[in-house]
Amino acid sequence: MRLSYDIILKPVISERSMDDAKNRKYTFKVAVDANRTEVKRALEEIFEIEVEKVNIMNVKGKVKRVGKNVGRTSASKKAIVKITPKSKEIEFFQGL
Repeated sequence: MRLSYDIILKPVISERSMDDAKNRKYTFKVAVDANRTEVKRALEEIFEIEVEKVNIMNVKGKVKRVGKNVGRTSASKKAIVKITPKSKEIEFFQGL
């Protein structure tokens, strides 16, 4: 069985994710093989919150070029999580 910290890799900090944080939606980079129920269980365990909804999307790797060599960055997965109104907010996103 995997640990919660193996499923939730890091928060995504961008303008859009900060705007969504005001509406109680938080964005995280998650493991590529994680599913919705694993993400929900991991976030409830780590942050002690109640998750209402989990949306997951695959992010394809970008094509990068250095000189004549062409390659790709690695693909990833991110989750946008909506928490319930009675749940406490995640403090990490409040200080930014």
